[in-house]
Amino acid sequence: MRIISGQYRRRLLQSLPGTDVRPTADRLRETLFNVLCAGNPDALAGSVWLDLYAGTGAVGIEALSRGARMVQFVESSKPAAELIGANLKSLGIKSGFKVLKADVGRALAQLEGSGMMADFVFLDPPYRMQEEYQRTLQALAKSKLLYSAGIVIAEHEKRFDPGETFATLTRFRKIVQGDAGLSFYRRTPVVGAT
Repeated sequence: MRIISGQYRRRLLQSLPGTDVRPTADRLRETLFNVLCAGNPDALAGSVWLDLYAGTGAVGIEALSRGARMVQFVESSKPAAELIGANLKSLGIKSGFKVLKADVGRALAQLEGSGMMADFVFLDPPYRMQEEYQRTLQALAKSKLLYSAGIVIAEHEKRFDPGETFATLTRFRKIVQGDAGLSFYRRTPVVGAT
């Protein structure tokens, strides 16, 4: 597993043994960032990210490599949270991130209470925990964590559809690659809002 592009390009990241942590594959991560950057290598400069169910931290670290100003990693597993810290340290990244060891529901409430707002939210729960997609997307739709032009991306099994609409969040793009899929959501304007 390696960083695809940016400041830390080609640098390697570590993972945990076993199947509890399933890092986003290099090719899928490359596709994700190609979509978000849309030919503009500076598209992520200064952005703020939430990397939920962060695992190895590969997606958030890729965002930092490409110029993100801040990444908040959220991971409930102590070994995985420690691994994120180790991966950041191995790259010499000393600022622009926070690692929050907590379950996502509690973390979202805590982050919203702190006034944090994100340009991008990436979520990748363990595939077997399908109910987490709905729970997390509904919570994000109701929260004030996302800027109005913000984007939420859910990685999921290609055979599983996390859903089209969650309150104000609507899927605008879906990509399937290999056994995985990416669903992209953004806020839809509320009819009659001034």
